[in-house]
Amino acid sequence: MRDRADMIVYALVLGGALLGLWLPDQAAAQPLSDASATTESSCNFGMAKNQTKGSCEVPMLTGCVVAHFPGTNRPWSNVSKGGATACRFDEKVTDWKTKITGACGTCKTPQCSARFGVMFDCSASMPPPVSQQPPHRPKP
Repeated sequence: MRDRADMIVYALVLGGALLGLWLPDQAAAQPLSDASATTESSCNFGMAKNQTKGSCEVPMLTGCVVAHFPGTNRPWSNVSKGGATACRFDEKVTDWKTKITGACGTCKTPQCSARFGVMFDCSASMPPPVSQQPPHRPKP
């Protein structure tokens, strides 16, 4: 049985490697001219079986605003969870400008975990490129 498990792992690794070779030709990258200075902020937590709820607050980044998912007006965010629980951003307390809270319901498996991620656009707080900065002139 051990040999079969090793063969499955090998097939998965090889398949992933082949997929990685194929994807770059098929996926389109965002043009550099449309790119902005984005970074991610997230919060995570774990829960034990029968814990009724869990939540965390995604830290807001100074000088940044929540980015929109490219081509939409929706906040660029994601939720990942492990275990039998339901998770989402809490619409009652999340305003996407000053507070972003993720919440999960009851954990029905021995353990549950959650991760709430939000992309922020920080281009307004970035200094201009070197070519656009005024020349440095020493004071007389």
